[in-house]
Amino acid sequence: MTSSSTELRRDADAAVAVETAALDSAHVGDIVGAFGRIARHDNGIRRSRWQRLRTLMVISGPGLIVMVGDNDAGGVATYAQAGQNYGMGLLWTLVLLIPVLYVNQEMVLRLGAVTGVGHARLIFERFGKFWGAFSVGDLLLLNALTIVTEFIGVALALGFLGCPKAVAIPAAAVLLFAVVAGGSFRRWERLMFVLIAVNVVIIPMALMVHPTLDVTARGLVPQFPGGMDSTVLLLIVAIVGTTVAPWQLFFQQSNVVDKRITPRWIHYGRADLILGIVVVMAGAVTLMAATAFGFAGTKHFGHFTDAGAVASGLSHHVGGTVGVLFAIVLLDASLIGANAIGLSTTYAIGDTLGKRHSLHWKISEAPLFYGGYAAILAISAAVAFSPDHILGLITQGVQALAGVLLPSATVFLVLLCNDRPVLGPWVNSVRQNIFAWTTVWSLVLLSLALTASTLFPGLPTAVLKAGLLVGAVAGVFGGAAVIALARRFADRCAAESVASAFGGLSTDEVEELDDIGALTRAERKAVHRQYRANWRTPALTTLPRPVMSPARRAGLFTLRAYLVVAAALVVVKIAEAGLG
Repeated sequence: MTSSSTELRRDADAAVAVETAALDSAHVGDIVGAFGRIARHDNGIRRSRWQRLRTLMVISGPGLIVMVGDNDAGGVATYAQAGQNYGMGLLWTLVLLIPVLYVNQEMVLRLGAVTGVGHARLIFERFGKFWGAFSVGDLLLLNALTIVTEFIGVALALGFLGCPKAVAIPAAAVLLFAVVAGGSFRRWERLMFVLIAVNVVIIPMALMVHPTLDVTARGLVPQFPGGMDSTVLLLIVAIVGTTVAPWQLFFQQSNVVDKRITPRWIHYGRADLILGIVVVMAGAVTLMAATAFGFAGTKHFGHFTDAGAVASGLSHHVGGTVGVLFAIVLLDASLIGANAIGLSTTYAIGDTLGKRHSLHWKISEAPLFYGGYAAILAISAAVAFSPDHILGLITQGVQALAGVLLPSATVFLVLLCNDRPVLGPWVNSVRQNIFAWTTVWSLVLLSLALTASTLFPGLPTAVLKAGLLVGAVAGVFGGAAVIALARRFADRCAAESVASAFGGLSTDEVEELDDIGALTRAERKAVHRQYRANWRTPALTTLPRPVMSPARRAGLFTLRAYLVVAAALVVVKIAEAGLG
């Protein structure tokens, strides 16, 4: 390596101190986790496997908690319903959602680590108050309804174990507030890990229902048990909505920020996310198998009512121990879900209003943050005392609504991850964009199929399948055109990124260095990697607002109008099911 390139490399290693985008002073400092602390200026070099393992233990938390929180009360009920009504026939939906989970949550991990601000704040700053209000409004409505289902889960679980509803719900609300209101991020994360550890009871529960490998394997083949009607499509949308929920995007990004994870530690954050996906998928498959095999051949197969009835039915058909274990899983899932979803709400409120929103603050130092959390718990707990038929409609509808509204949240996520002033060298690659937009289009097609089957109940399965096929083909051709355009800019953007790492050299000068052999391929990669590790988003107010082209504006308005109609139709379908 020449002396000139050595100097350039040294310049690239020197991070330039700039004003960051962080809104809350508590979001800047040492990384504090349940298992230790990492200094703010740690260089990230880890020589041994033990050092890397210890670092992963400290970083772990946001990805694991958001994934386990995904298997909340609504998730437990949805997976149990799928198993009880269709056996393992819908197992394939979970498998297809694994890459969706990773891609979506990896994008918010990057956004949080690089920008230092939450998801709600980014939407307001980059798209304006109109779209920010829509996104946060969706979140607040869905979160409030979802927390109601968590309290329903608590009441059903403790009711099965002998505790009356009048005691169970208030006690759970007090416990949930106590877990959060300690003024210590480390204490909160340790308590969450304790709740996560309870999930180990799924292992004996799975073994006691005696699952068979051949029946489980057949569920991996895509199928629509009983035909592609609105009932099975609604359940599939609910599975999508409970597995990839909008609140997860807001929670994980804000929790990454609150834990003070920076770009240097993103690869550990990805490992944390993978661990969480393994845990959440194991839990989802186990819950589906528990009801599929536990109710197989009984009069209750195909007749799901609620999670409490599942615990009673399993106790009757398989044994009291299985019923108790299911109730424990339901209770634990409800507490973790309510905690994470409540925090995603108050994180978003703090982001939107620019107020303190961190678990590092005490109650007196961040009254809005903790007061908002207490208020949403109190309101949701009060609604949970509604008549059973109202609660049944909420439980059935909230997951499906989350699935229908998910495309909107994902669109903003992908647009933010392509916003170069915000993410700099961390913007999505062409490959990441291909998968992200494929996910959005797939969710839209699924929502369209549900809408069509709801409006036209007698629509033949063949017509729905043909419509999905046409939509898929249209997506392939449209995506190919976009990819062709994106590839034209990919190499140029990479050169611009390295040029920035060299302290302001032009792209042409960087290319000249490559031409004369001043940089090897490995050296170029090393410089780029070091530049990415040190790059942070400047203060958002200093960035130029992205131009909203007429095409993008029209697309967003069209998507929003359609999703409003689709959400209304889901409500109609749920009401019909409740009346039926």
